[in-house]
Amino acid sequence: MTNKKTVVIKIGTSTLTKPDTGQLALSTIAELVETLTSLKQAGYQIVLVSSGAVGVGCGRLNRKERPKDIAMKQAIAAVGQGRLIRVYDDLFNTLGQPIAQILLTRRELIDRRCYVNAYNTFAALFELGVIPIVNENDTVAVEELNFGDNDTLSALVANLIDADWLFLLTDVDQLYSADPRLVPDAQPINLVNHEDFPHLQVDAGGQGSRWGTGGMATKLAAARIATSAGVRMVITSGTQPKNIVKILAGESIGTQFIPQPRIENARKRWIAYGLLPMGKLFLDAGAVKAICQGGKSLLPAGITQVEGEFLDSEAVLLCDQQGKEIARGLVNYSSAEIEKIKGYHSDKIPLLLGYVGEETVIHRDNLVIYQKGE
Repeated sequence: MTNKKTVVIKIGTSTLTKPDTGQLALSTIAELVETLTSLKQAGYQIVLVSSGAVGVGCGRLNRKERPKDIAMKQAIAAVGQGRLIRVYDDLFNTLGQPIAQILLTRRELIDRRCYVNAYNTFAALFELGVIPIVNENDTVAVEELNFGDNDTLSALVANLIDADWLFLLTDVDQLYSADPRLVPDAQPINLVNHEDFPHLQVDAGGQGSRWGTGGMATKLAAARIATSAGVRMVITSGTQPKNIVKILAGESIGTQFIPQPRIENARKRWIAYGLLPMGKLFLDAGAVKAICQGGKSLLPAGITQVEGEFLDSEAVLLCDQQGKEIARGLVNYSSAEIEKIKGYHSDKIPLLLGYVGEETVIHRDNLVIYQKGE
């Protein structure tokens, strides 16, 4: 967007609220607001991804547990979101810092026009000197199109706006080999390279606090998205927001995840991280080599198996014969059509389908290859 450093900060419900009542932890929020305002004044572009709408709604309505029913959850989120943004606005306004509320669903990132519009909105807010506060639009999100947790949302937002840093503020100070609250000798992990993910020995079980939806597993999933998109991610304690400033200054605090080189093509970043794959295509060895090493388009002759039901122009994963994901892309044909033409040369497509279609199942311009097959 500009040559300024862009930082996304995600704060979870477990940090925003008191564990016994679900009420807002105002002292923590006030320190966070002060820290982010200082960073903004220092020249950083700041985005805050804030959980807490359902938790705050539960506290406001004196409910003791997070609702499981979708309609009830959405109603309580509507109650809590207004209260949450009011608190943020009051605190930021005290420091003279304007904010904006952005509520997203997965649909906004799947549709290319909405994706570009969202990018342009963030850019305009940065130009106006505003700090956007982002949350999932729980009141309208449908189950198959929701983010599932704000860790994932924050990683996708960081990719959308070409962020340099993503901070996940949570109720532990860093990543451990197991939950240190349950396992006293759990080992801290200070640095994780992208190639370390397959060998990372971490017990990431658990679902987070009773007010939240996250846990360490969702943070590791967010790290995969963020680092693959070229964003440096940090897990650190949410009760000490000033650690963000220290980390940006070079101090080794929390757990840092080293990013891969960024995909510079904006459309391919959208394909790689903005879209939900609707199915899988399994490829023979020749097709895998042609795509990964030769930079070729995917032809029907290289497809051995189709999994899932999808329409043309939807995203799918490409896998080798062992099921390893090697790429993803936008298909020119539906799953039913690919079933008819798989294994055949492109010149057979008119005969097999009864009409003249594209020679390629996925054109190379709509393909994103995973580095080292990851």
